[in-house]
Amino acid sequence: MSDIAALTTRIERLEHELAIQQDIHQIRRLQYTYGYFIDKSQYNEVVDLFAEDGEVWFLGGIYQRKAGVRRLYIERFQKNFTQGHNGPRYGWLLDHPQMQMVIDVAADRSAAQLRGRSMMQAGLHHTAEGQQRAWWEGGIYENSYVREDGVWKIKALRYYPFWHGSFAEGWAKTPIDFIPMARTLYPQDPLGPDKLMDPQPRLWPATDIVPFHYPHPVTGKPIVPDNSRAREGFRDHESRSR
Repeated sequence: MSDIAALTTRIERLEHELAIQQDIHQIRRLQYTYGYFIDKSQYNEVVDLFAEDGEVWFLGGIYQRKAGVRRLYIERFQKNFTQGHNGPRYGWLLDHPQMQMVIDVAADRSAAQLRGRSMMQAGLHHTAEGQQRAWWEGGIYENSYVREDGVWKIKALRYYPFWHGSFAEGWAKTPIDFIPMARTLYPQDPLGPDKLMDPQPRLWPATDIVPFHYPHPVTGKPIVPDNSRAREGFRDHESRSR
């Protein structure tokens, strides 16, 4: 009986480890699909990827629950980028490749976390209606996921866009605070977030490390970011601008 018990324990452990790997596959598929939907401005489908109490962290603001998620993707992005159309429009480029994913699933398989990266190429062709432009962008994700009724969904999409640069001049000449962070909350701003991020992030040339959700893979110790020099040039620049 001891041999049977040991074999049963081993099978149960292997089944659990296999289930974790299947969860990782499904979460990676979920995040890849988010990237494909964003590429072609399929914002209705993007909203459906989120849990009912999901949220998005974007440019200093937190958009909470499905209402906040819809406000960002449907009322803001869809209206501004594709003139209210759910899908691509002529001449609009918004590629969001999803890369470098590190995924950790909770032991009870009810929740998970992901660290990843996106490097975006975006812009509007000169023959399309609107202001012609082209830019590069890169950012880090530190996301959370939840299983609802057996289906993995996005619990929190935390996107930290680090750097922007025009296609013509690149990122070396990006103006300070090129993209403004959120300052006004909903409903005072009808398209604003429900809450502000604290502390407020800053874009390139700031080089802050977004905290890792996982420990050092070799030592097992927490990864402690040293951001003491990540923003030091801002003070000199701001003092010269006064």
